[in-house]
Amino acid sequence: MNLDKFDLAILASLQRNARASLSEIGAEVGLSSTPCWNRIKRMEQAGVIRGYTVDLDPAQLGYQDTVIVHVTLDDHSEQTLYEFGRALADIPEVLEAYLVSGDYDYYIRIAVRDTRDYERLLRERLYLIPGIRHSKSSFVLRQLKQGRLPLQRRDA
Repeated sequence: MNLDKFDLAILASLQRNARASLSEIGAEVGLSSTPCWNRIKRMEQAGVIRGYTVDLDPAQLGYQDTVIVHVTLDDHSEQTLYEFGRALADIPEVLEAYLVSGDYDYYIRIAVRDTRDYERLLRERLYLIPGIRHSKSSFVLRQLKQGRLPLQRRDA
């Protein structure tokens, strides 16, 4: 999908505040509400906009710690990768999981209440997944940045 400067401006506005009204977005990007709405609907239908979410503070909800887990699997068959991904999808504390190149097969970001909660999660969920050869855990000490997609014209 080709995005022009108005589309990118709308996306940037929505990234900052997905609850902004059409008139607020239109005023910000220099369009009236109807063209704004048409562009948003077009980007939704094309899958550029995948949905709208709320940014929650994990600590306010009792999740004081974030753990990055590096995992190596015994086997790299399509079936093993598929089953591992499905198992991770069933663990609510798993926030993100990436199949990566390099020394490990997966990087997994997990939200936990504390170290004891993480130990429980390892025993009751993660280590029950078949095929894990090795894992290494790192507790996040401080989040330095949580970014948004950089939106700029590709032809600029």
